[in-house]
Amino acid sequence: MADPPTGPPPASASSEQSRLKGHLGHLTREEDAALNDFKKLSAEQGLYRPETNTQRASHDDGTLVRYLRARKFVPQDAFAQFKDTEKWRKDNNLDALYERIDIQDYQEARSVYPQWTGRRDRRGIPVYLYEVGKLDSKKMIAYSQATSKSKIKGPSPSRMLRLFALYENLTRFVMPLCSSVPGRPNPETPVDQSNNIVDISRVGLKQFWNLRSHMQDASQLATAHYPETLDRIFIIGAPSFFPTVWGWIKKWFDPITTSKIFILSQDQVKPTLSAFMDVSSIPKKYGGELDFECGMMPSLDPDLRKCLEIKDARLEELFLTGPTRWVDSEEGEMVALSVGSIDGKPHKEAVATLSSLAVRTATGSSIFLSQRSYPNFSATQLSSQPTSQPTSAPQSRPQSKGTAIQQTQMRPPSSNVAQPDLQQPLQTPQMQQPPSNPIQAASQQPLQAPHMQPLQQMPPPVVPFQPAAPATVAPESESALSNGSIVKNQPASFDGSSEMRNGGAAPPKSISMPPAQLQRMETQYMTPATEPSELKNFQ
Repeated sequence: MADPPTGPPPASASSEQSRLKGHLGHLTREEDAALNDFKKLSAEQGLYRPETNTQRASHDDGTLVRYLRARKFVPQDAFAQFKDTEKWRKDNNLDALYERIDIQDYQEARSVYPQWTGRRDRRGIPVYLYEVGKLDSKKMIAYSQATSKSKIKGPSPSRMLRLFALYENLTRFVMPLCSSVPGRPNPETPVDQSNNIVDISRVGLKQFWNLRSHMQDASQLATAHYPETLDRIFIIGAPSFFPTVWGWIKKWFDPITTSKIFILSQDQVKPTLSAFMDVSSIPKKYGGELDFECGMMPSLDPDLRKCLEIKDARLEELFLTGPTRWVDSEEGEMVALSVGSIDGKPHKEAVATLSSLAVRTATGSSIFLSQRSYPNFSATQLSSQPTSQPTSAPQSRPQSKGTAIQQTQMRPPSSNVAQPDLQQPLQTPQMQQPPSNPIQAASQQPLQAPHMQPLQQMPPPVVPFQPAAPATVAPESESALSNGSIVKNQPASFDGSSEMRNGGAAPPKSISMPPAQLQRMETQYMTPATEPSELKNFQ
């Protein structure tokens, strides 16, 4: 039996150069050719739809490259896994599952699997924490025997359907958010992985044995259908018998994933974590400054929070602890939609806005098609029908009106590095400060069917940004949130003084927008594809 991998990763592992190998914007000539072959093969089999002037690609390049990395950039092998995943998604109706899952079901699943801390490492990768010791037998039996309130059914058991929704949240919510905010190195490359701190201290051999099926479900699901979404696993507090159980744990992963697991001794924990992330993003129990334990709300880091507009504490709770995905507004902003169902009734509500000032860049592998126009809508209410999502991670965005845009073009494949358009000098637009008036209530006008407008000439590369007023979208029915908080034992309404599950401090009622000197750049990845009919102009 091979011994488990002990000790921290090499110092070079925390560098951006180490992570960028095999990622968008940094592909070799051969890797870029493999991506094109993979697309062609998938399109021939009806599993991939390329982007045209009138519609988006069915899958973004970042997702396709993950399959290629998992299969060492062999297009035929990547296609075989991609084909299996597409069939699995269809069989389990994954798109409808995420749209309609009962929010309480979702939160119960969140409580027994790794949870996002709200923080990122120095490369912009989200950090998850999994405290296995909190999963006692009583809690796990109750979870496994619970009857799902969600109406979505599939060939997989209920506990697995809820786990699927958590992975969808990673690819539809957390990764796009981490990819879209400024301040991280190499913004030309999307964030498509996660770091996991797994604490197995105070876990006995019997508890390990009882949890083996639970943990195996998550690891095998990721390997089969969410490939290359893992950057590192840091195992903390390994008991003396861990080499005994390593023999069957390693069988859950493929060799590439196994090489990303590192077992840290007590004196290695803080130095290793500090090499990857700021001490302010390390939980206190591991030598850092972050007041976070599993069960709390994610504590957003300052760079994330300053780019977000969240109206109140109730919406923040929906934003951070429920099924959420991103859509595009006409103003060039990303709007977070809380989806799912409450008490059997469909729920859809805009809970946060990511400022259009957040920096977004194009990659060498994904050229943004600018000569595409989408209709404007005068109403401000969501469609009454759930919008079907593509079967993969986020997609490209339509070009937004009133947004300062700089486009990047790619160099020849040999260099595979994105470079600015030298024919258009970079300029800094004169931007107005975001308006200070409060978020206005969405109107109740019914949605009109969208119609595609004729193609238009692209606007000048840099135009003055005219920020729109922040907005919210009303839920589909007033009764959907009649019970106030969706979490048990929480007050029915939040008044700012109520303590949230984030260490005792309630989030602010309003979060300021970022300074107006940032210039926005378009991208073709990591933003969920959205039909124009789903959102209308925010008034």
